[in-house]
Amino acid sequence: MIKLVGVTKNYQIDEETVFYALRDANLEIKDREFISIIGPSGSGKSTLMHLIGLLDKPTKGEIIIQDEKISHLSDDKISSLRNEFVGFVFQQFNLIPKLSVLENIVLPTVYSRKRINYDPEEKAIDYLKRFGLYEKRNSFPNKISGGQQQRVAILRALIMEPKLILADEPTGNLDSKTGKEIMDLLKELNEKEKITIIVVTHEVDIAAYGKRIIRVKDGRIEK
Repeated sequence: MIKLVGVTKNYQIDEETVFYALRDANLEIKDREFISIIGPSGSGKSTLMHLIGLLDKPTKGEIIIQDEKISHLSDDKISSLRNEFVGFVFQQFNLIPKLSVLENIVLPTVYSRKRINYDPEEKAIDYLKRFGLYEKRNSFPNKISGGQQQRVAILRALIMEPKLILADEPTGNLDSKTGKEIMDLLKELNEKEKITIIVVTHEVDIAAYGKRIIRVKDGRIEK
């Protein structure tokens, strides 16, 4: 599904100083896996996530998604692939304050170049009913709890039917009980919907949800 081959990401700070956020990363992620990426702050785990999610490009090395080398694609094609292939869930929820819950979930379909063969609003309502948020469909983000906001963010990530969901510290702003509910939801999506899940975290108990744990330290994937 996804391969990183000798991937390095560095940043030129000044004429003499280079900061290596990630060094010579080799990683293969298979379809339908549930993977946790764990490491301390500044370890390179977020850089790794951004590269896997096509939010950034490597300085060196190759990223291959479904047998296609990303280096061979134009920026427009990478953007389209990211929109169709990956759903993102962030610590800060990143919901649009002026849009309702339902409007937030449907939003990715508005900007998609992909031909959509379903009714986005109908699909969103089905999700809202399934995950116990239907009564909140017309509410604004500031009128619902943090756990509800994160579930809305997950439904927004699902609306484009992605093969992969990347969750960056998805429980970071939640209490432990609500965090467990969110992780149980991601586990359900992996097991029942067969969606590949990658969770980036610094918390051991959250990482334990992964069927495989990738440890990152000082910009390197530990063997």
